[in-house]
Amino acid sequence: MLAVAVVPTYNEVDNLEQLVRAILDVDPSLGVLVVDDGSTDGTSALAHRLASEFENVDVIDRPTKSGLGSAYRDGFTKAIAGGADVCIQIDADLSHDPADLPALLSNISHGADLAIGSRYVPGGKTENWPWGRLWLSRWGNRYAAGVLGLAVNDATAGYRAYRTGALKWMDYETVNAEGYGFQIEMTHRMVRAGGKIVEFPIEFRDRRAGNSKLSRGIVREAFVLVWRLWLTDRTDRRRRRRLSG
Repeated sequence: MLAVAVVPTYNEVDNLEQLVRAILDVDPSLGVLVVDDGSTDGTSALAHRLASEFENVDVIDRPTKSGLGSAYRDGFTKAIAGGADVCIQIDADLSHDPADLPALLSNISHGADLAIGSRYVPGGKTENWPWGRLWLSRWGNRYAAGVLGLAVNDATAGYRAYRTGALKWMDYETVNAEGYGFQIEMTHRMVRAGGKIVEFPIEFRDRRAGNSKLSRGIVREAFVLVWRLWLTDRTDRRRRRRLSG
């Protein structure tokens, strides 16, 4: 089973090398695909140096900061074209522990279409986050799950693995969200497509170096996205009722 960890980066020079080496220490057979969005701090040069050292590390250079969702879509497309059976999402800021990678892959190998490393199932936790950020995250997950009926505890989680066959039939390339709403839209689409989702507990750690990419615009996009998806679901249900009647 060929698995590729897709790592979007923007100014993560202080974290990237430690992350890549930790991933490959856990499983030297994993591919690592860095998708850099025009970093100005030397992240791209570092990624290329690591690619020259490790044959299973590759880099996509994008000229400008184009969004998390776009980075993952481009990364998934390249990984799938290279024969990946599993695409992994992992943040570049060391908030996700590479030691949890075997659990992600084990859930996929046991039949999951999407495995989520969850902060909000029993045993999961978030370390060193300020109260306001933690409240926003927990409220955002309850809001998305409640409005959309997702039955997923951590729909905004960024540490996850997809079976590539499931990515194809859920048509990931047409997912629109660009910020953290990308995780919600991908989860929603997997639920609506009937995919099997498994959550398992992780310990999420706040970044130790660099700056958070969360902004008011990203939060606003996610809030609006949830209602847009709800309206789409409602329209689809009405259409099905008309066709069946």
